[in-house]
Amino acid sequence: MHGPLTPVFAYLLGSIPFGYLIVRWQKGVDVRSTGSGSIGATNVMRNLGIIGFIATFILDVGKGILAVLLASHLTSGNPRWIAASSVVAILGHCFPLWLKFRGGKGVATGVGVFIALAPLQVALALAVFGIVVAIWRYISLGSIAGTAAFPLLVYLMTHQPLPIVLGAAGAAFIIISMHHANIRRLVNGTESKVGKKSGVRSQ
Repeated sequence: MHGPLTPVFAYLLGSIPFGYLIVRWQKGVDVRSTGSGSIGATNVMRNLGIIGFIATFILDVGKGILAVLLASHLTSGNPRWIAASSVVAILGHCFPLWLKFRGGKGVATGVGVFIALAPLQVALALAVFGIVVAIWRYISLGSIAGTAAFPLLVYLMTHQPLPIVLGAAGAAFIIISMHHANIRRLVNGTESKVGKKSGVRSQ
């Protein structure tokens, strides 16, 4: 009965622009007019420091977790609706209704979705992220690698139903595609590295 509504709830949850609201509240500015133009935690940090980053990251992760848990509860664990809600929650963050569909890159919300789907595989994907950043010093490359690793880890290591695996892959694809500018800079050798000042923002 509730199945068709769960993606709607997931989108509305994903659309809550916590980063935008926090920066607007604290500084009275539109975070999208600063830094990378994203509403995500990394761009919030440029305006409010580490406290702003932590607050935004936790809230964005939380809405991803809640979207999946709500879909599971309302549909009695139907994997198709859970998968659909997982993808749509991230789309909500990337293209929020309240901000004329101009949001963030979906990383933190994706982390929340992934935690709700397969927490052990999230830990392993974070390890991939850490290794890539430690070796190449690109935050964006680490994010892309960790995101890409998650659905593969779910497929290889769990007995999740096929819709969940496909949902994880779809969610990962959205997040990676939102990094298109970073990918171009990586290819061109102009992406900024951790610990190196640059006029180009990596996130």
